[in-house]
Amino acid sequence: MINPSRRGLLRRWLTMACAVLLAAGVGLAIRPPGAAAAGYVTINGAGSTWSQNAIDTWRRNVAQFGMNVNYTGLGSSDGRNQFRVGTVDWAASDIAYGVKDGNNEDPPPTAQHPFVYVPVTAGGTTFMYNLKIGTRQVTNLRLSGATITKIFTGVIKMWNDPAIAADNPQLRLPGIKIVPVVRSDGSGATAQLTQWMVATQGSLWNDYCAAAHRTPCTQTSVYPIVPGRGMVAQLGDANVAGYVKQKDAVGTIGYVQYSYAKNAGFPVAKMLNKAGYYTEPTAGHVAVSLLKARINNNANDPNVYLTQDLSQVYVNPDKRTYPLSGYSYMIMPTSTNAPITKAKGLTLADFGKYALCQGQAQVNSLGYSALPINLVEAGFAQLKKIPGANIGNISVQSCHNPTFTTNGTNLLVTQDPNPPACDKQGPTQCTTGTGGSKDQDTPATNGSNGTKAPGNGSGTPGGGKTPGSNDPNNPDSTKAATQDGGNGATGQQTACDADSGDCAAAGSGGGGAGQSDVFADPVSAEAGLGDGFRVALMVLAGALLVALTLGPPLIALGGMRRRRRSDRFTNPGGHA
Repeated sequence: MINPSRRGLLRRWLTMACAVLLAAGVGLAIRPPGAAAAGYVTINGAGSTWSQNAIDTWRRNVAQFGMNVNYTGLGSSDGRNQFRVGTVDWAASDIAYGVKDGNNEDPPPTAQHPFVYVPVTAGGTTFMYNLKIGTRQVTNLRLSGATITKIFTGVIKMWNDPAIAADNPQLRLPGIKIVPVVRSDGSGATAQLTQWMVATQGSLWNDYCAAAHRTPCTQTSVYPIVPGRGMVAQLGDANVAGYVKQKDAVGTIGYVQYSYAKNAGFPVAKMLNKAGYYTEPTAGHVAVSLLKARINNNANDPNVYLTQDLSQVYVNPDKRTYPLSGYSYMIMPTSTNAPITKAKGLTLADFGKYALCQGQAQVNSLGYSALPINLVEAGFAQLKKIPGANIGNISVQSCHNPTFTTNGTNLLVTQDPNPPACDKQGPTQCTTGTGGSKDQDTPATNGSNGTKAPGNGSGTPGGGKTPGSNDPNNPDSTKAATQDGGNGATGQQTACDADSGDCAAAGSGGGGAGQSDVFADPVSAEAGLGDGFRVALMVLAGALLVALTLGPPLIALGGMRRRRRSDRFTNPGGHA
């Protein structure tokens, strides 16, 4: 029989050995090669809300690798300003430094804070709206460029305006006021929208600028508000979306990145392109549009290298294009001047590598478009300029970006379908929903007896019940998220992805108040158990667990048997 003290010592030894080996084996199994010795430190960023849904997904996913990435989305202008003065380690912005905004300058950081631009998210700026015909939510609204500009300059004030009716020949829209919802902060989305209006609707924008006493009239990051034009201003994309989706906000329309409308379960307006088709910013349509983007390739000037000129995107003649397509940047440091250290540089570069490779495999489902190969390869070169970077030689073959094949073919472009005939400008109109309301058709209301407009094969017969995001009688419908409060900026909410049916609680991200969680495709651990050493550790740990569980009882049983055998020899025929 084993002495009780020795049995306890054996048990403790087996327990400690098993724990150590299990920790070693599991640690090796879930961490990427070299991560244990990577030396990651916390990095802090700020800026774009247009990119925030993607950034928040990436930073949650890289936490499994030991990276702690903080991000506050308060607008592109805030991000550029904070990076300029050194209060954050990196920034995200939808526009570059130096864009003239009236008489205001936006200079790049001084020579003490050198930087590079790394393209990270491509996508479309959309027009999310809340509009009903009777009790039915409209999900197939179409708008031309002139109509959009007139709405956001206060020229068109009512939803039944003849210009909107011309865009929507199969809808009899209500005679209610239009409430344009714009950004109150310095916003890349505002800069993109106003840059497009300057380039394509110059006279309308110039008239509005004059009424706003804004001279000279240029693109702007801060939307000018003209009293009496019925506009509402909100801070950040999430709050614009939150305002529009309120139950009592029927008649509102705001501009947001496409992912916010998808997460809210609300539609976006299809936008008329140069070829005469109304389209929305699907991943493929954005990729096609950006084929005409002019990218500054002057690598000797970091203040402009990889920045974009979208003037040809606006007039791209391909029928698949979405005119308000673009991409945004991470602004990364290239020196160890405060607050940057080599440890921060290592973490920044690895986070950037993740964003350009595995991260791009997630963006299409979030409402963005994966970057093309030329921007990914250029981004690799930019990351190598960060002090402390140790990203090695990244190859296209190992990048896992869904946009291109290993030989560089752009799959999003080659596989993107043409829009249906009912989306062509004219007397027909598709009935299918858009954005976060793709499963909610809107039958024609201009035909007699609710006759259905020509569609693309998935419409709902006229006069029938249309499943809606706010339809309490349809148990299969996807509920639109609502929240308490007048401006939709705060409160707990649940956002549901209309495509996948997945839902996530809001407000747990790292951005400002009211930021919604987005649907992540978490990066899984390595598929196999790994190398032979790791397998051996796991097997040994398993054997020790078995020994720990079965060993003491078996030893005790053996001791009892030996004692009984001894008793029989010393006391034959006796009783216990």
